[in-house]
Amino acid sequence: MAHPGFFQRQASARRNTSLLVFLFLTAVVLITLAVCLVGYFVTRSETTGQPFHHWLASSHGLTTASAVILLIFIGSMIRWADLAGGGSRVAKMVGARPIDPDTRDSDERVLRNIVEEMAIASGVPVPELYIMDNETGINAFVAGYTPGSAVMVVTHGAITQLTRDELQGVVGHEFSHIFNGDMRLNVRLIALLAGILMIGQIGSFLLRTAFYSGGRTSGRNKDGRAQAAFGIVGIALFIIGYVGVFFGRLIQAAVSRQRETLADASSVQFTRNPDGIGGALFKIGLKGSYLDTTGHASNMNHMCFGEATHMKLASLLASHPPIEQRINAIQPGLMARLKSRLRDTETGDDLRSATTGAQPSGVSSFASAATDIYGTVSGRRTSLSGSAIATHAPTPTASTKKLSERVGTISPEGEDFAVRLLQRLPSTFRGLLYTRAGAIQLCYALLLSDLNQKERAEQLALLPAHSLFGPQPELLAKLIPTLQKIGEAVRFPALELAMPALRKLDPEERAELIRCVRALVNADNRVTLFELTLTSFLSRHLGADSARVIPVRYRSYKAVMPALQKLLSLMARAGSDSAQEKVNTLYREAMAGFASCDNSDHPILPKVSMRELQGALKELNGLSALLKPAVIDACGHCITYDGVIDPREYELMRLVADQMDCPMPPMVV
Repeated sequence: MAHPGFFQRQASARRNTSLLVFLFLTAVVLITLAVCLVGYFVTRSETTGQPFHHWLASSHGLTTASAVILLIFIGSMIRWADLAGGGSRVAKMVGARPIDPDTRDSDERVLRNIVEEMAIASGVPVPELYIMDNETGINAFVAGYTPGSAVMVVTHGAITQLTRDELQGVVGHEFSHIFNGDMRLNVRLIALLAGILMIGQIGSFLLRTAFYSGGRTSGRNKDGRAQAAFGIVGIALFIIGYVGVFFGRLIQAAVSRQRETLADASSVQFTRNPDGIGGALFKIGLKGSYLDTTGHASNMNHMCFGEATHMKLASLLASHPPIEQRINAIQPGLMARLKSRLRDTETGDDLRSATTGAQPSGVSSFASAATDIYGTVSGRRTSLSGSAIATHAPTPTASTKKLSERVGTISPEGEDFAVRLLQRLPSTFRGLLYTRAGAIQLCYALLLSDLNQKERAEQLALLPAHSLFGPQPELLAKLIPTLQKIGEAVRFPALELAMPALRKLDPEERAELIRCVRALVNADNRVTLFELTLTSFLSRHLGADSARVIPVRYRSYKAVMPALQKLLSLMARAGSDSAQEKVNTLYREAMAGFASCDNSDHPILPKVSMRELQGALKELNGLSALLKPAVIDACGHCITYDGVIDPREYELMRLVADQMDCPMPPMVV
């Protein structure tokens, strides 16, 4: 079966979200009816034995139903508001510590290098990294509402017990969740389950109240009867609440299992190394993946790489398929190879215990084994070419893959590009990107690197005299030479590397940075394509609504034809330096999938301003996920028309992809 593409997975995630809301509402209705049934029997003597459906329409019934619905929605809304902070709030909820971008810990640096390579290779900002220091199990998860605001959390056990290849497999699995839209679904699932759990918690409270008060008022018959009624109601609510949670967990597990299997397959696609993720899963079987130090393990279970908590009725409620099933799904025969590798390093008794179904407390499907089965960390590459980084696309005959099929993927060429780029960056330059001051000055340097000394000084004078946002010549002197030496190819990757530091700015500081960047852009009274791309990128990922999910507003191209006309008019002119007749031909070819053959209603525009382009892209981002590939491919047709993608065309394509929330990998030879 063909592996579903980025846009199909995004559409699937939106459908799953709608299904989740429907199932939640169904659960609310059933729980409300169940609680009303309890209320009916408690108050039956007061209502002269009227039928349940009559009681439900009475003041007693309506009050009970309204109270239950209100409590469930209050419980969900409280948790929803609590998680509005996005991925960083989820990380803090489980007690994770942010990893310093310039960390000196060797294990943390390996993780950061892997994540940075994969982020650059896929064209997304580097996620913020967190570690759960007290967790010895092997686990990880990502959280957030958009790819640009994602955080990745790993356990201490994951970075200390996995080899580099295995850790790369886990990271690839989590990047798949970023691309697939699973993060938003997972965070919302926590909030929805919190509301259903509310009824059970109230029942538990009533039970404790009844037993506590019952011991103090046992001599009073009237009070004793009241406490007994409290206890009965409490037991009923407790049972109803936790039956609701059971079915909520059942829904949670069903949705999660499907997406975990897809993420495993995506990890192999990204890393081209089934032994990496397979080895990580096998070690989970040996050493366990449970989260022991957080009270949120059961709520987080569906988000994690492996089971975060022991589940009763695991065949029904486990959020992940069994380890052996996951490994064999990655590659037939892989489980046998991993067992054979274990056989070479373990005694016969350890081998038998590790491959049987016995499961001691705290360990998932395999028994614990004392010795690491893999030995030393294996580097994926030992030497790499130091050749210059290219921004030329392959000729049309070199690859028939559509541009939209590259979105949300990691190719071998993109990964090699990322590794070579990181190797070429001077350590001082790279270290500056990990600091707030250095990341801010990078934004300025990107705009100033092509100017002479006098022009730089004139533009820097426009910036405020501020300790953080003012010009810092000593930092610019370390950044600009590297930008000039490597060229345009380093600009976007450097910006992606700097995103974790830029996200540490508070909302007022982010707004100030965007104002300063716009002041530099407007200094010469003209806006270049890169300047528009930079300001749009910062606004999209650091603006006040950067973590907000753009809702689907259009399910056909008809309503966005003027926006397509502006975008493809500009793309056709950028993709061909030939005569006007060829530009018109290219435009007609690009528009062929959206309008009539003659395009008489939407002719090519003689000029498109940067402001008009920005508005058009904002409008096109409202298209449903399954309509976006055609737009990306039409733009790709224009920029690959002559078989070469120059830096201006690449920047234009990156602008389009970023503003439409489509992670675009580097376009390399």
